[in-house]
Formats: sequence, structure tokens, C-alpha cells
Amino acid sequence: MDKQKTTFHPDAALEQFHNAIRFVNRRIINRREVIDQIFSAMLMREHALIQSRTGAAKSLLAQQIFAMFEGARIFQVQASKEQQPDTYFGGLDIEELKKGRIIHNTEHSLVESEFGFIDEIFDANDYTLRSLLTTLNERALILGVQYVPARVHSVIAATNYLRVSEITEALLDRFIFKALFIPAKEAYTQYQIAQRYLAHQGRPTSPAQRIPYDTLRRASDMIRGLDQEYSITIPLHVIFFANSVIRYYEVQRNRLIKERPHEHPHLKDFYISPRTYVRAMDMLRVIAFLHGRRAVVPEDAEKLWYLYTVVGMREQKDMFLKCYATIYKQFSSAKAFEQVQRLLEFQEFIEHLKRSPELLQRPINEIEGQPLRRTLMEWAKDALGISDATQEQNRRLLEGYLASFEAVNEEVADFLKQTDRDIQELFQAQRHLWN
Repeated sequence: MDKQKTTFHPDAALEQFHNAIRFVNRRIINRREVIDQIFSAMLMREHALIQSRTGAAKSLLAQQIFAMFEGARIFQVQASKEQQPDTYFGGLDIEELKKGRIIHNTEHSLVESEFGFIDEIFDANDYTLRSLLTTLNERALILGVQYVPARVHSVIAATNYLRVSEITEALLDRFIFKALFIPAKEAYTQYQIAQRYLAHQGRPTSPAQRIPYDTLRRASDMIRGLDQEYSITIPLHVIFFANSVIRYYEVQRNRLIKERPHEHPHLKDFYISPRTYVRAMDMLRVIAFLHGRRAVVPEDAEKLWYLYTVVGMREQKDMFLKCYATIYKQFSSAKAFEQVQRLLEFQEFIEHLKRSPELLQRPINEIEGQPLRRTLMEWAKDALGISDATQEQNRRLLEGYLASFEAVNEEVADFLKQTDRDIQELFQAQRHLWN
């Protein structure tokens, strides 16, 4: 199946995604947050894991979301302990096997599919799960001497339970979006579910207009900063602010685990891997995109709970939102966002000088291509009474400018210390050159 090529524009794509999300919400009752989360995963080219008891319509949700797209292959499998990797990667090539080479025929396998649904994923044995890790993360089949690039865009996995082991922990890290279905018992919700079942017999339905897979691919490239035509920008202070919220949430989750170990008997700590940390940047772009913007704003960080909590675990969401509110209040006081933006520009300026230390031998106001230069020199005129600076005066200017910042919280205080250390190292290296 060839990918359908289509003209792409962010505004048109946004309308298509909004229509698709509304359609799925009409078909799948009481799962609005999970639906938003899975569409976010697909826009980021990531994977999602759904946990619930039997009969909670996990399969229907995955199939209905996949049905919103056209021009994409779909791989589906029910996992079991008896299965081997060939269930996912295709049967072995007999002729190659006769030569002593284990080569999978990947046609119609997960490797050749854009979407995948794996039901009861933790029923698979550890050997098979280990084989899946590379395909999910690296988008390639790498087994023995065989290397095949994988088409895989997003995989949705479902499970009735979590099985904890070294392999499953690594697998869970590949599914950075996680949700827990809590069965709905309210009469109104049950009535709506019954209505939908009578109308559709528990099967997915196709909308009048489906989203071409190429539109999803282009939107995903834009979200991940890979598109050559369109982009979504993230200001420096928003990156810093979002990281502060995430770190604070991680600290609070670990504090809760230590205070209530009986509630988390199998959890030693709450750990956000570097893989998941950096995905926050893509998630922020998703949030901006779904709000019709081409730039991220600080308030977008509030919805990072879709990425860093298990959707459906209300206490986790509440904790994240509380952490966001705490950090946002700190940054909103005394124009801290503007101060952090200037601080980050200053840090980038220091990095520029570290890469080209010979620039310190001439006045800073002569250094071209740096947006901070004008602000820095204006401050120097007011505070130090100088407009030209060389060598030792440059050091005094940079140290004085750094000292003008206030530490609005621990993260900013640590950043100031590290930047001061960078300045000292920069001039120590210069002193060796001058001597």
C-alpha cells in the first residue's frame, strides 16, 4: 500500500484532527482524556499503553482511532507466552535458514505497518518483548544479522495487568503515554454505552472523511521539528519553566513514595528517564498545535500531565497540576519569566564566548550576531558607566550583569551558580592564553 500524498497546511490539518477527536469521543463514551492522550502520542510518533479490566473496550478504542486514518497499514495481534518473535516480525525465510542465517520475511508484519495494536502485551514472553524494544524505539528490526528499517509510526498496547521485570520496565519506558481505564458505573454513562453498542455492535466505524496518513506524518514531522516548511517554536524561558515543573513533580512523587511506602510496595522510586524528559518538548508543540498556535506559551506546560501521569489516576493528575501551579506562581511574580528569558540568552552568549574565546580580546559591543549584546551593553552603561570593554573589563561586565539577576526559585539559583562557574572557567582559560 502506497502512502497517500496530499497537500499539507497546519491549519487544515488542525481542523482534521479536531474533527477526528470529536468523532472518536462520540463513538467511545467517557474516554475523553485517554483519546486526547492517544492522539497526542500519534502526533509525536510515540506509543501508548492502556490498562484496564476485561471488557472495557480497549480494542475498540484502538481500532476506532486507527479507522480515522487512511493510507496506513495496521498490524494487530493477541499476545501469548507461546509466541516467538516471528509473530511480530514475520516467518523465517526457509532458504536463508538452510544457510544458517535467521532472516524474517517482514511482509505484512509489524515492521511493514504504520500502526500496531498488541492486545494483552504482558502475556508475551520476555524473549519476544526484548525483541520488540528496538523496533518500538529505533524503528527497525535488528535481530542477528538482519537489519530492516520499520515503518512503525505508533503502537497501542493493551493489558489487564502489569508484569514487573527488567524487560517489562524497559518496555514500559517505550510506552511513554499510559492510561488506566476505570469502568464507568454511572447510569447515564452506561445508557450511552448501550446506545452506541446497539447502533454499531461494538465495531469501529469510518467517518465521512478520513485523515490521510501523509497528513499525520507531516504533522508529526512539524511537531518534532523535522519539517522543512512549518515549525512550532518554544521560547527559552518556556523550556526552562517546563523543566522546572517536571523536576518538581518528580521530587514530589518520590517524597510521597517515601512517606507512604505501604501504598507503593513494588515501587522503589519514581523515575523520569532522559528519553521521557526530552519528549516534553514535543508534547508542548502538540499542545500549541492543537490550540491553533505556532509558538508554545508557559501555560501549555499545565497539560504535560498527559505525558507524565497515568491518565485515569486522578491523584497523579492532581499532584502534577498542583506542582504546575506552585512553579507558575513563582515564575509569574516580579516578571520572572522575562528575567529567565534574559538569563538564558545570557547563558547562550557565554557558550558562544566559550566556543570563540578570542572574542573576549575585543569589546563585547563589537561581537555580532548575538541578540543579548544590546541589552548587555545598555545595562553596562547604566550600571557600570562603560560602553567599551576589553579583557578584564569584559569579565567585570559579565560578572556584574549576572549578579543583577534574582533567584526566584532553586532551579534559577542553580542555573545562576552554573553560569557563574562558566564565566570563571572562561576567563581562567583566557588568563592561561594571555600569560
